[in-house]
Amino acid sequence: TLAIGALLVALGGYAYTGSVSRSAMTLIPAFFGLAFIALGLLARRGDAMRRHAMHAAAALALAGIVAGTGPLAMGGTTRFPPLMIQATTGLMVLCAILLALAVRSFVQARRARRGATAG
Repeated sequence: TLAIGALLVALGGYAYTGSVSRSAMTLIPAFFGLAFIALGLLARRGDAMRRHAMHAAAALALAGIVAGTGPLAMGGTTRFPPLMIQATTGLMVLCAILLALAVRSFVQARRARRGATAG
């Protein structure tokens, strides 16, 4: 979560500095990244907090996937600058990776709990 957050902050910063218009829209990946970093740091506070923070990170990742589809659905590069499309595509890809890893982790944790109670 921390690594994905850092990559999103870097992506948002790159898109913003490379943008001619310096639009706040190019910073959207960075905003998601900062939220992921905060959740990743919260997760380090203990098992109970980790569970809640990672569920929140998974929900935020799903929101990031949906948010990234917006500019693509509204016309893509015909309506938005290519750099913004690249940034939102990067947001979608990184959020999809985080969501897949989170779901995998949730499944493994559930299996481990079942194995501990069955034995």
